[in-house]
Amino acid sequence: MKKYLISLVLLFSAFPLMAQENKFQLKSFVKENNIFNHLDAALTLGTTGIGIDVSSPVTNWAQLRVGFSFMPRFHYDMNFEIQVGDTKESKYDANGKRVVTKFDRLAEMLEGLTGYKVDDEVGVEGRPTYHNLKVLVDVFPFQNNKHWHVTAGFYWGPSKVADAKNKMEEMSSLLAVGIYNRLYENTLRSYESVLRYENGEIEVWDIEPIVSMGPISIDSPTAIKSVYNSVVSNGRMGMILGQRKSDGSNYLMEPDENGMVRVEARANSIKPYLGVGYGGRLLKKSDKLHIAVDLGAMYWGKPSLITHDGTDLVKDIYKNTIKGKTGDYVKICRNFQILPVLDVRLVYSIF
Repeated sequence: MKKYLISLVLLFSAFPLMAQENKFQLKSFVKENNIFNHLDAALTLGTTGIGIDVSSPVTNWAQLRVGFSFMPRFHYDMNFEIQVGDTKESKYDANGKRVVTKFDRLAEMLEGLTGYKVDDEVGVEGRPTYHNLKVLVDVFPFQNNKHWHVTAGFYWGPSKVADAKNKMEEMSSLLAVGIYNRLYENTLRSYESVLRYENGEIEVWDIEPIVSMGPISIDSPTAIKSVYNSVVSNGRMGMILGQRKSDGSNYLMEPDENGMVRVEARANSIKPYLGVGYGGRLLKKSDKLHIAVDLGAMYWGKPSLITHDGTDLVKDIYKNTIKGKTGDYVKICRNFQILPVLDVRLVYSIF
């Protein structure tokens, strides 16, 4: 027992000496390998946006760089075409003369009913929204030339990288489209109740009215059939954006309950990066300012385009079935899995 106690005393007595020796070895290792022996700060500008970062050596041949970048908000305009039913009508005949379409007739009816004029196109504003934290390691492969470096690491930020929504001046058109589609749904339900009444399943007072506002009500079978023939036969109103993979039907994007249409572009939250760069003094007689150029690629993964009703235009819609300019936008997004990176860094040596 006494030998055991003596051994414990000797062991604990050796701890301070061992800690001191390890501390000395760590300091020596840090000094020999120039770890964190100076700190640089930089402003960045390029395809990743505007950013800042700080960097410091972690060995004689590598440095750690951390920072933040964001893309300034700017807008780009797009247009979605509104149509009625599954088949888009031509506005012009074989001789090039303007003809009246189903959309024209329903738009005139809606303007008389609501006072809102319905345009056949909806203007949409798209904008980038991405911002990222970045953790990068610059490796200097040439010991006698620290100008060149190879960089690897990742950017980390929200999965939403861009969004698009209708312009405010389009609200009247979209509200009118929403009113028409509500009328369409009400007419369908009322017509079904009329058929049940004619089959003796319900009484006449059980017929569901199309519109009921106090004493004003459209609930007679004759009136309901008349509205049905003039509305339902035309089809719903909205923006057809391709064919669904689930059943091959047309996907009709309609305004939400607030009379809005929205689309969000999403990518991976963590985006690996690999690139090369070159840097050097900005002024010949000063080591304080440097400039560096980085060229590389950031992997975003397969992107998604999610509409306000939850439909993914990339994953849920057949490729190449979205026509017109909207189809071009989706095609670009579908193929945009890698962001080319070209960044310029203005570096200031703090110490």
